[in-house]
Amino acid sequence: MKPLVIFSILTFIGSCAETKYTTKIENLKNGIQITDSTLINKYSKTITAEELKINLYSFASENFEGRGVGEQGQKKASTFLKNFYIKEGINPGVNDSTYYQSIPSDFLPKGINTTENVLAYIKGKEKPDEVLIISGHLDHLGKENNKIHFGADDNGSGSMAILEIAQAFKAAEKAGHSPKRSILFLHLTAEEIGLQGSLYYVKNPLFPLNKTIANLNIDMIGRVDKSHKDNPNYIYIIGADRISKELHFISEKTNNTFSNLKLDYKYNNEKDPNNYYYRSDHYNFAKHNVPVIFYFNGEHADYHKPTDTPDKINYALLTKRTKLIFATAWQLANRPSFLKHNTEL
Repeated sequence: MKPLVIFSILTFIGSCAETKYTTKIENLKNGIQITDSTLINKYSKTITAEELKINLYSFASENFEGRGVGEQGQKKASTFLKNFYIKEGINPGVNDSTYYQSIPSDFLPKGINTTENVLAYIKGKEKPDEVLIISGHLDHLGKENNKIHFGADDNGSGSMAILEIAQAFKAAEKAGHSPKRSILFLHLTAEEIGLQGSLYYVKNPLFPLNKTIANLNIDMIGRVDKSHKDNPNYIYIIGADRISKELHFISEKTNNTFSNLKLDYKYNNEKDPNNYYYRSDHYNFAKHNVPVIFYFNGEHADYHKPTDTPDKINYALLTKRTKLIFATAWQLANRPSFLKHNTEL
């Protein structure tokens, strides 16, 4: 009888532990409060399809020659981003006026020229040493056989979304609604050759990574994949629950409050053979225990082809997705406490 008694006790203890954990998760979920709805709705209106379209037609034009890493077209793209932030009065994210975090050629794969991340910054009014990073890669594949890979969706869409989000936060700041935490708008180079720009940043962070509340990474949000051709009102969410379930709950509640997109978690499955969680810049932050969300529309017939052009972008959908990310960023930048990590539950 003794073994049965011991087994029963262990089963009871395990059941209690599971109940306690389940209660913690339920309390965490129920404790999420959406704030500043009026302000978010107001400044979301500055995010427009017209501006996204105008900027993306420039960013994914012949003039930028496919934004190949370290090449002339990519340098033009970096200048385009810098000039936008200067025009908007958004400060550089480094200690001088360059807006650039230079990455030397000896850090990069052989044959790649020196390149740069582009960083802009809004200082937090209450917790300036804590930061939310909103990122997306600025580079693409350049030219191949004299054909330009325009990269309108990959990742012109994410790059232009970041500009609109930055503009919205700046408008709020000008009206006296500065974020509690600092926000870093981080345009990463060299993603297409192995996430090198984000790797360089995490090795040389502007803010300590343990003070980085989260990374919202935007990589391809302007198109619709085959799985959603009959219902394009969606966005893939990858990684939100892996380090912080609280981030996942914030993401869901923010979407339910403001956007009502279908949040598709298909590619968040750890057994998914596409391994998207490991294939964009958020992953270098996740490796350092920074909670992440990867926003993604899925692959399409023009993925990594010269036919990924700005005329094929769904600008109304790009606008809606951008507004969701802005609202999520607002919640994270202004929440009273740091995100709770899963290891703390």
